[in-house]
Amino acid sequence: MDSPTDLDAALVARVQRGDTKAFEMLVIKYQRRIERLIGRMVRDVDLVQDIAQETFIRAYRALPGFRGESAFYTWLYRIAVNTAKRALGDLQRDPLVTEASRASADEEDETYRPDLEPSDGATPESELASKEVAAAVNAAIEALSEDLRQAITLREIEGLSYEEIAEIMACPIGTVRSRIFRAREAIALRLRPLLATRAGERW
Repeated sequence: MDSPTDLDAALVARVQRGDTKAFEMLVIKYQRRIERLIGRMVRDVDLVQDIAQETFIRAYRALPGFRGESAFYTWLYRIAVNTAKRALGDLQRDPLVTEASRASADEEDETYRPDLEPSDGATPESELASKEVAAAVNAAIEALSEDLRQAITLREIEGLSYEEIAEIMACPIGTVRSRIFRAREAIALRLRPLLATRAGERW
């Protein structure tokens, strides 16, 4: 059975031979993940789709030169990160969270793992506690510096390896480990008051 990496490589080869449908399949496969990554960096819900579209345009133009030295999605993520950074630089503004992005995050949030939530039955109290924990995690991530937020997003939300994150962020693996450790500590600090009554629990 082919791995996702093998399937991506086959689609990339088809794109390089002029098959635009193959690129559309790659866009469908990775659009949500790319938008989620950009949303963590830019935080302006009105800009996320534009930057994602620009990411795929840049990727399509650059694909003829793609040699498969890294996985396609690692290469694509790097383009997304650079495109988002360029957009922020062009706007000359900080990645502030807008009210619209807060609302959309509340309505459809995929950024916290269900196993982080307290699991003591679906009572109204436990559901409220779960939402409080999720909100605290999101608030903690929002408060991180760009480098820490990017590292923890790639690791915990996208599930990338330290090696892949190091390649995307263009830094040593040791730096990646340090950023992820610091991000986890900052998140744990925000969660501690909520979990104080739940002995032994900590993210």
